[in-house]
Amino acid sequence: MPDQLSALYDDLLEGSYDCVDRVILNAYFTMGQSGGGLRTWWRALYGSDDKLDDNHLMRMAGRFSRRLRAWAKANGIPVIYSSPGERKHDIAAEYLSSHEVKRGLFMILVSKAPALVWEAQMTGTGKLGQLAPKDPWPYVNHYSFHLGMHLTHVAPIGSMKDHGGLPS
Repeated sequence: MPDQLSALYDDLLEGSYDCVDRVILNAYFTMGQSGGGLRTWWRALYGSDDKLDDNHLMRMAGRFSRRLRAWAKANGIPVIYSSPGERKHDIAAEYLSSHEVKRGLFMILVSKAPALVWEAQMTGTGKLGQLAPKDPWPYVNHYSFHLGMHLTHVAPIGSMKDHGGLPS
């Protein structure tokens, strides 16, 4: 018999879990994993490839970072930088031991790690050519969004990880 969380998200879960105090959700941006997918996503967002270049991709990543920090500050959510390899759930557990949190987002962790980043290559006429992956993968900010949830008598901690995949 599955527990309440497993039953609710059965169509989204893969595998099972055995830790009742913690749930980790990983976000994955499938369209960003190929040049064609990124181009399709950009066209859906802006209507054309006109401004698909390295400068606009870097600006987008910078805006995301600044807006996230501003929103977190306005809502009293700490943004904490962590080192690669640090166990994020240990940082969250330490934070929870000294802070009372409400349901929802209670902390954002930021750490650098290698990620797929696309380079917009221009043709000799100044038009967008192919999107090529940078090699080696550069280090970019990865964000872990830690959530406090209340399910009947259990209060699990969740983490949703995301990274922009944009130039840093």
